[in-house]
Amino acid sequence: MLQLIATALLACGCVSLAEVADWPPAESYVPKVDCHQSKTPGSCEDIRAAWTGLYADAIAGRIESQRKVSFCLSTGCAGGIVVDPVLGCAWRQVIVASRNPQLSHADRANVKRYCGTPVLGDAGRQAASDQSEIWLTLLGVTR
Repeated sequence: MLQLIATALLACGCVSLAEVADWPPAESYVPKVDCHQSKTPGSCEDIRAAWTGLYADAIAGRIESQRKVSFCLSTGCAGGIVVDPVLGCAWRQVIVASRNPQLSHADRANVKRYCGTPVLGDAGRQAASDQSEIWLTLLGVTR
């Protein structure tokens, strides 16, 4: 609900972007569980080692990094990242809404796959949509 209010306040010009909370830190997506508990510890360690840079590139607008971040949030990337289907869906919505020239049919298909009914219900899809609007604003993407 707070995200919806923030989006509305930004849309009406009632607050500036400087007053909106910034991106969450990259480490907030890394679970406290050790990678040795993963079925594939090497893959888990690799994604954790790359995560900070990958996330930084995603919030800088690089579509390939956004794809990887969305995938990891949707799947956990071998236990290296916290699974959050709502945020994975939100990133996929950001990718499609960005109108990036590198946008592909697969990007649109992934919105259906990872934001659809088998994965998210109506409340989850709404939460993802609200979050994607905030991120699009932070990225400077206008609709």
